[in-house]
Amino acid sequence: MATTEARPLVRIGVIGGGLMGREVANALARWFVLENFPVRAELTAVCDVQPKLLDWFRQVPTVRQLTTDYHELLRNPDVDVVYVAVPHQLHETVYLDVLQAGKDLLAEKPFGIDLGAAERIAAAVARSGRFVRVSSEFPFLPGAQRALAVARSRTLGRLIEVRAGYLHSSDLDPKKPANWKRQTAFCGEVGVLGDLGMHVVHIPLRLGWTPTSVYAQLQRIYTERPDGKGGMAPIDTWDNATLSTYFDYHDTRTPMRIELKRFGPGETNTWYFEVLGTDGGVRYSTKTPKTLWTFRREKEQIWDQTDLGFQMAFPVITGGIFEPGFPDILLQMWAAFVAERAGKLDGRFGCATVDEAVMSHRIWAAALASQSLNNAVEVKKRHG
Repeated sequence: MATTEARPLVRIGVIGGGLMGREVANALARWFVLENFPVRAELTAVCDVQPKLLDWFRQVPTVRQLTTDYHELLRNPDVDVVYVAVPHQLHETVYLDVLQAGKDLLAEKPFGIDLGAAERIAAAVARSGRFVRVSSEFPFLPGAQRALAVARSRTLGRLIEVRAGYLHSSDLDPKKPANWKRQTAFCGEVGVLGDLGMHVVHIPLRLGWTPTSVYAQLQRIYTERPDGKGGMAPIDTWDNATLSTYFDYHDTRTPMRIELKRFGPGETNTWYFEVLGTDGGVRYSTKTPKTLWTFRREKEQIWDQTDLGFQMAFPVITGGIFEPGFPDILLQMWAAFVAERAGKLDGRFGCATVDEAVMSHRIWAAALASQSLNNAVEVKKRHG
């Protein structure tokens, strides 16, 4: 293992100092727990339009620039990579400015407010030659990685169906104040699809299970919420989405159900992935985060239960018997980004690609059309 000084250093700037900006600071501050990792990484600059949010980052010893103007951050020669976590209507402008500044980018989903924005960003990425990936943490859980391995194993026989989803109950309380994620002008018409969807389709798209058609059932539960000023604000995004899709697998149309819900009674924050075949199957859910279920067909039909530990793709100092949490999978996602950028991913699962992000938008666009027509709609495969 090379000494610390011999390993290359990647310097990271954050645009958007809210929840996810602070989570990224936490992940980078723990970089040393990655064992024998070939690249060092540190947070050097942060931008947010709210000075009060910047105050929190003053305790991070590696941060040398705090600014309310992201253009100043982009001019900083001590920033190699920029992570951007801003409302969706700002994605296109800020991402294009990052590329124009010659920086690499870890972009937040949904990669633009709509399909048109996503396609324009993707075209700019191709012209720039910069390294760009999209944030999606949950597939880096040990259980998700194990389920992915089973899905790739060719032991399942003929695929019967796939189910994947992300459910929480954050909006059940009608007194919860409105925020930008509940308004089309800021979040986009896709609503919950754009907010949660990349986490769910990341693994299916990586497996090549790209939907060819979508029948969508979209729900808007509450049409207004308190505005925090004594009045009510309109809510015009979709809250829940259930998509019945088909994808082609060995010349067979295979059904895949995708669930994305902000109104999921009993669900705090549940991500799940399930594949069923004639000979085997696999099921994993963060509802029971240490449990992996695998199915095998013998004389009897058997579901086996495996108790999982801390078996991460990028080894860390943590003992294998312990349980991972969100900060741990966020660190794994960043490790995947930095490793792939350096050409050292070595076959491990990588962050969501630009093509995958654009394809997710094509699925959401088909879902919106399906809801409008009350019919199944083909998924657009390419621009034009």
